[in-house]
Amino acid sequence: PQGVPCAGGHRCCPRGSRCSADGESCIASPGTGGGGTRGSLTLSPLSVAPRAIPCPDGQSECPDDATCCMTTSGAWGCCPMPQASCCADKVHCCPHATICDLAHERCLSPAGDVPMGTKFPAWKRQPAVPVALRQVLCPDGRSACPDGATCCQLPSAQYGCCPLQNAVCCSDGRHCCPQGTTCDLQRSTCTSAQPLASLPLASLPKARDVKCDNETSCPDGSTCCRLSSGAWGCCPLEEAVCCSDHMHCCPQGYTCDPSSGTCLQGGRGGGRQPWVQKTPALRWGGDVRCDDEMSCPQGSTCCRLSLGTWGCCP
Repeated sequence: PQGVPCAGGHRCCPRGSRCSADGESCIASPGTGGGGTRGSLTLSPLSVAPRAIPCPDGQSECPDDATCCMTTSGAWGCCPMPQASCCADKVHCCPHATICDLAHERCLSPAGDVPMGTKFPAWKRQPAVPVALRQVLCPDGRSACPDGATCCQLPSAQYGCCPLQNAVCCSDGRHCCPQGTTCDLQRSTCTSAQPLASLPLASLPKARDVKCDNETSCPDGSTCCRLSSGAWGCCPLEEAVCCSDHMHCCPQGYTCDPSSGTCLQGGRGGGRQPWVQKTPALRWGGDVRCDDEMSCPQGSTCCRLSLGTWGCCP
């Protein structure tokens, strides 16, 4: 909705972004500071969106830190190294800027020889329809954010996830603001030209946390998993599978495959997807938690304001 048409009339970009010069990507437009000062709220931080590398067949993909290489069967496989060299035997691969020496099964480079790496099968890309139901696909076509979030470009040119729907991406590439506001990076706030009291009422969704124990909790829609320290961590997936390395997790119905750093579905021949890294759980006390950052006094209720921020009903 309200897309930005690109030159040539064959492509378009989301509202709040602009088309690149080559017409192949969308670039987030810089936010503006200042604006109205009648209402303000805190800038929301961005989190990195998970990514995968699509293979040339358009149907297979590999983890973000791997390389697509053809296998002996004609199918695509994944070399567990970024920008790797695919060897001619279609079985092995070598690190970036090295040469395959198949006779001695080594990778040659001026800095010294290293053993060859072995590829593992690529997995089929998930169809677009299921992703659209629960995730927001970012303009790069590879990153995705949770449903109800907004894709914003980070300083690294990767995409991050703003935890607000139809949000405004700030020009620093690190923060975002609710729809209808502007970024004021000098004051680290989101400003609105309208008085807060004159804005229309909004429906009030219920905020819930997932309790790990009597002291810690995770955001709604996530799963409590133990970290290597023994403390609780949060997997940003509902009813997730906690991996044995105490650092990652996988979606329900998948198993953790530590050898490839992926989530495996239904045995070795099943689908794969990158596993997810956990975050530390949050301690909760007498306050009523609204989300990861905001809380209200005990005995009150968290209610959404019309700008998307939390308010406290006494």
